[in-house]
Amino acid sequence: MATQSPFSFLDGLFERIAAGPQPPQWLVHEVQHRLVLFLNHVLMQEPEAMDRLVRQKGRVARVQWRAYSMALQITPAGLLDLAPEGQMPDLRLEVIEASPLSLAQTALRGDKPGIRIEGDVQLAADINWLVDHVRWDVEEDLARVIGDAPAHAIGSAARRAAQALRQFVGARRASSAGGAGGTDRPAP
Repeated sequence: MATQSPFSFLDGLFERIAAGPQPPQWLVHEVQHRLVLFLNHVLMQEPEAMDRLVRQKGRVARVQWRAYSMALQITPAGLLDLAPEGQMPDLRLEVIEASPLSLAQTALRGDKPGIRIEGDVQLAADINWLVDHVRWDVEEDLARVIGDAPAHAIGSAARRAAQALRQFVGARRASSAGGAGGTDRPAP
């Protein structure tokens, strides 16, 4: 019998929550607006990212994961806005991994999730560049609120914690892969 992750119950829990009552449309719309504000905040810290997006102004990319989707339109300023309802996307990006736990593990390893892509090749290339090169500088934003030294200390602690978590996930995956191979053989 293969070794099972001690966190496998989280996938089942998420399934039950997702199958339950859906949030009201106004809440979904508000969360999407907040996400757009956050993405624009990050984009404004990287002028080259905005320059790339200016070339794609008016284009729409729809991101889909399971039953959740969001259509983003590129503004003339090189930022993002929610696309008008019913507007046809120029690019469709669908995250094909259904398990939120697997997505979290992929993110912790620093990998990109599997994505099905349909549509405009140049828009896809520019979005891929954004994913590869634009990062949120949490420490810089935190320094504006609490000062440089405390922000640096918090940032260092967060980086160490994230590294320890990545190592833990990697070790768990390695031991699960190694243990699963040995447990399927019949006993002598």
